[in-house]
Amino acid sequence: MEVFLHSVAGVLVILVMIVLGYILTERNWFDENSGRLIARLVTQIALPCYMIITITHKFTASQLLKMIPDLRYPVISMMILMLLAFAFVQLFHIKNEHAGLFSSMFFNSNTVFVGLPINEALFGNASVPYVLVYYMANTTIFWTIGTYLIQRDGTVDAAFSWKKTLGKIFSPPLLGFILGVILVLLKIHLPNFIDSDLQYVGDLTIPLSMIFIGYSISHAGLSKLAFGKDNLLVLSGRFLFAPLLMTLLVIPASMPTLMKQVFILQSAMPVMTNAPVVASLYGADADYAAIMVTETTILSLVMVPVLMVLTQTIN
Repeated sequence: MEVFLHSVAGVLVILVMIVLGYILTERNWFDENSGRLIARLVTQIALPCYMIITITHKFTASQLLKMIPDLRYPVISMMILMLLAFAFVQLFHIKNEHAGLFSSMFFNSNTVFVGLPINEALFGNASVPYVLVYYMANTTIFWTIGTYLIQRDGTVDAAFSWKKTLGKIFSPPLLGFILGVILVLLKIHLPNFIDSDLQYVGDLTIPLSMIFIGYSISHAGLSKLAFGKDNLLVLSGRFLFAPLLMTLLVIPASMPTLMKQVFILQSAMPVMTNAPVVASLYGADADYAAIMVTETTILSLVMVPVLMVLTQTIN
């Protein structure tokens, strides 16, 4: 019961900031340009600083080298989920114009805007490096396979560009992670004033991320929420099949218990907020993607306490 109450308290911390973002957007504090600005501040400024500080403060070189090979677990999980999504497309006769988008949303999760704040609220700063390991796998797969699948649904012809894809994968957050790893491996200590500046800017990550989620929910519109066949199947992928599969993968693995718990929670995070953006870019059904982002984000706040209790049995 204590674990459940702790997880509820952690979710409430996150929920208050999401509601704040939602209310401010409903009162016209934020328009589309504001939303894009907040997202850019998080992904290009605050989050890279946050990653550098977290890696350099929390991990030693030996710990990092031991942690990196565990990337294979989220990769294996997402590959299996992708095959399951393909099977569901055929079995449940998902519309052709939704097939790629459905599959991408089924196996990719929102590891930063929702996953990072939730894991830190529940497990503290010690969980952040494990969040980042999952993020590395998730962002790589989304911007390659996931984006390709969404593109297939679209009406806009767009040639695959390795340059653009690599630019998305090696984004500022991932580069911040890599820089932090290099600093630790080379045992380089940043000057105190730079370290402090990175700390201050990095601390913007969590509140701005949650305000952005509130903005996204308002922008999508709660009145548009629906629970048709396609929607329910995506929800089952995010909150049933993904955590169940990850649990089966990590239970026998020789990794820290905290990493197992983080991986399970990360696997059950909402649909990526980038999905509607990519769908709009290629002429796919961006409204469908936006609705799924909203539905999975709201439901994740209910599912997290349940998963938190279940993960406590893992060792």
